[in-house]
Amino acid sequence: MRQTLEMTQDLEMSTNVRLDRIEEKLDNLTEAMVALARAEEKIAGIKEDQLMMYERVNRLSAKLDDVEKVVQANHVTVTTINRLFWVAIVAVAGSIAAQLWM
Repeated sequence: MRQTLEMTQDLEMSTNVRLDRIEEKLDNLTEAMVALARAEEKIAGIKEDQLMMYERVNRLSAKLDDVEKVVQANHVTVTTINRLFWVAIVAVAGSIAAQLWM
């Protein structure tokens, strides 16, 4: 009877040890699942931020294209004004020269 009692106690101890190990593994698994959920939330947030940045870059690209068009139009205007300025300078210089020699 004593031997049976000792075997029962040993079996109960080994069962408790096994249950403790299983419980510890379940706790680790739970922690891993929580960490995985947090990582997924971070990834979703990063993906959302990346999409917003992509849209912002597209808007800035469109604005840059508009600025490029305005710069091109201003280039034509400045070139025309530059030519008219030099025409006026040559005309004034020509009229001064004509007055001096005539």
